[in-house]
Amino acid sequence: MVLLEHMRNILPVVQHTFRQRYFHTSAIMNKVQSGRYKITLNKDKPLTYEMANPPHYLAHRKSWNAWNTSNIKDGNRPSETAIEDMFIRQFMTGTWHNLFATEVIIKRQHNIVRIAGIVTRTIAPYKIYFLTGYTEELLSYWLQCPVKIELVTIDSKKDMIFKYI
Repeated sequence: MVLLEHMRNILPVVQHTFRQRYFHTSAIMNKVQSGRYKITLNKDKPLTYEMANPPHYLAHRKSWNAWNTSNIKDGNRPSETAIEDMFIRQFMTGTWHNLFATEVIIKRQHNIVRIAGIVTRTIAPYKIYFLTGYTEELLSYWLQCPVKIELVTIDSKKDMIFKYI
């Protein structure tokens, strides 16, 4: 009986310490930091146009990079589309080794897959034409849909620098 009285007296104290110990509060920080590049001391880090745009401008300035009609609501094949996009990026990186100055942009419109990007002019034009045809043919066969490659060429990767931070 004495033990039961003792437990009744001690139980509120234990519950109070648990509430104190496991409930933490802190001040709100309205600092938006994700998706931004850190400024260097010498301002010598080069950024391309896509990298220089902060995340809140994604829908306004870079929406043309994200046309994808198969991921719309109730669209078919969203998981297959993600796997195919990963495969296309890996294939383009391996086939066009060290030629792309930007990331590979994949646009899906109806049943056509359009692959866009900016490449450097470090190889002869006839090799670029061969790689374009080779890539279109193989990807069309593997993906079972028409594939179109849209390229723009530049002299060097330094031409892609938009600003330094």
